[in-house]
Amino acid sequence: MKRKRPIIILSSAVILVVVLAVMLFFLFSTPEAASWDEPKKMRQRRLDMVSRQIAARGIRDKDVLEAMRSVPRHLFVPQALQERAYVDSPLPIDAGQTISQPYIVALMTELLELEPQQKILEIGTGSGYQAAVLSVLVEEVFSIEIKEILHRQAAERLEELGYRNVRTRRGDGYFGWEEEAPFDGIMITASVDHVPPPLLEQLVDGGKIVLPLGHPFSFQNLVVVTKEGEDYRLRQVTGVLFVPMTGKALEKY
Repeated sequence: MKRKRPIIILSSAVILVVVLAVMLFFLFSTPEAASWDEPKKMRQRRLDMVSRQIAARGIRDKDVLEAMRSVPRHLFVPQALQERAYVDSPLPIDAGQTISQPYIVALMTELLELEPQQKILEIGTGSGYQAAVLSVLVEEVFSIEIKEILHRQAAERLEELGYRNVRTRRGDGYFGWEEEAPFDGIMITASVDHVPPPLLEQLVDGGKIVLPLGHPFSFQNLVVVTKEGEDYRLRQVTGVLFVPMTGKALEKY
């Protein structure tokens, strides 16, 4: 019996290691790793969305494509619209706002030319979907939403799904998030007729702002603004149609 005792102790140690490994997996697993119980049809629709709507239309960044494959878009839309979550169009959410078309989400993300160690500011949290995509690609995401109901819903949703490197707050995104500046990149997900000066000030030199620039109640141009010292360079990408940025940006209208 004395000879068997070390074997019993070793077995207990092995069991303890296995239990700890399982606990750590569930504690630190990413949303994708935890989506094992996701309906297969939704997973397949998401893969089809990426291949047919996004990669086929010119998005080449492999990390962006993988992020679009991993984030469960159907969990960011109203339940009644989940069957349409992966169609090639924007969808309505609460407060008269929309979740952007998947291709546009991928395009704006790719245009930021992200690096893993970066800190990104998003103006217009909306459903939280774009913030989730960004969070897969960078170290930190800060997202501002002016509408209380959307801010609350998105914050709860991002927390529930495990996107813990996203920080959200309610406020007017026109003024940015000064106490967390500077940012390596900024994405504005609502239309505005000029680049808000506070956002340019909160951008690192060489950083980029991606936004729909133009009349808030008409068509806009998706542009990339690159900060170059005290100046900036603007590049037009394509025509788009976004809901208006509210708050300070709409005062003159």
